[in-house]
Amino acid sequence: MVNNFLAAADVFRTIGSILLAVLILLVMITVHEFGHYLAGKIFKFKINEFSIGFGPALFKKTNKKTGELFSVRLIPLGGYCAFEGEDGVEEEKDEEGNVIKKEPHPQSFTMKKPWQRIIVLVSGALMNYLLALLLIIVHFFAYGQTMVAVYEAEAPTEGIAQEYCLQDKDILLEANGRSLYLTTDVARALKGKSEGDLVEFRISRVVGQLEGENVREEMTVKVMLRFDPSVENSAQLDGAWKALGVKYSEGENYTGYMLASASYRFGFFETLGRSFLYSFKIAGAIFGILGELLTGALGLSALGGPVSTIKMTSQIAAQGLRSFLDIASYIGVNLAVFNLLPIPALDGSKVVFTAIEGIFKKPVNRKVEAVIHAVGFVLLFGFAILVDLLQLFG
Repeated sequence: MVNNFLAAADVFRTIGSILLAVLILLVMITVHEFGHYLAGKIFKFKINEFSIGFGPALFKKTNKKTGELFSVRLIPLGGYCAFEGEDGVEEEKDEEGNVIKKEPHPQSFTMKKPWQRIIVLVSGALMNYLLALLLIIVHFFAYGQTMVAVYEAEAPTEGIAQEYCLQDKDILLEANGRSLYLTTDVARALKGKSEGDLVEFRISRVVGQLEGENVREEMTVKVMLRFDPSVENSAQLDGAWKALGVKYSEGENYTGYMLASASYRFGFFETLGRSFLYSFKIAGAIFGILGELLTGALGLSALGGPVSTIKMTSQIAAQGLRSFLDIASYIGVNLAVFNLLPIPALDGSKVVFTAIEGIFKKPVNRKVEAVIHAVGFVLLFGFAILVDLLQLFG
């Protein structure tokens, strides 16, 4: 009976985590589309529909004054803000099925100035970034910044004295005078170093206990590298941890380097500044991953499609509010950066076409552009399925 109850509780917990992950994605996409909507309203674009979700409509309401349709649809993995004439093909069919030219609405998308359209197109990504930044600020002020910590370190050796070793529970704050935000920052600090080199770290170290609580002190230490810090890519950092003397464990419950995450608080203005820098670091990491994919340093199996993203998000978000804020902000910055890439069907590609029109005072053939975006959408959808399959069977 107890086992059945625990099994049912696990099922409900899993379902709740998945629903939470879907909610995060839905909110981020809705905020993105609201950015387009808000900018469109400012420049008086004609908006036909604002939808939360895709598929059959569960709820629809038309604004009698503006004619805009607001809808909530069945599939909660997307949404859209539909502008009049956004596809650029101003055509319709008569009763006999013949294509006739449609007179464009004066406030339709393609009738607006190129610079106005560009602002509308980038406003979705901007809203994603601003929400992500807000979540980062809340996270950092409420819980502190999440830093890399050494859970367990290797003991000193004959050739490496205690003073040149990391210790258990050390929190890594800086490397070579630069603040650390991501694990890749640690690997970057070791680039070009070799076995036996000294690397300067700013750390928070446990120096004693007071009433059962650890007493910490910030200090600067020099760590002697035990091996050459070979790092293959941003997903494989084992060479960095091995070089720094982080202990490797092979157990039933865990196999890997004994690292942990630790919350660390900074002063008010430093926390605010770090919030902005952390958001930029996430964006930079995304470009770094794209570069590794193009050069072959990182395989497609390291990526994740919608299913993998929901799975990972549900696992992290279920760990508590701190983890929820962390993953939600990360997804927000990801959406902002990804949507601005010049890939057909994405906002970045539409910005490129609009910029070309602004420069040459003549648009690319609207039908050609529409086909390019349609093909791009199909390829992106296929790519998302492919990376999920690689995760599943790889």
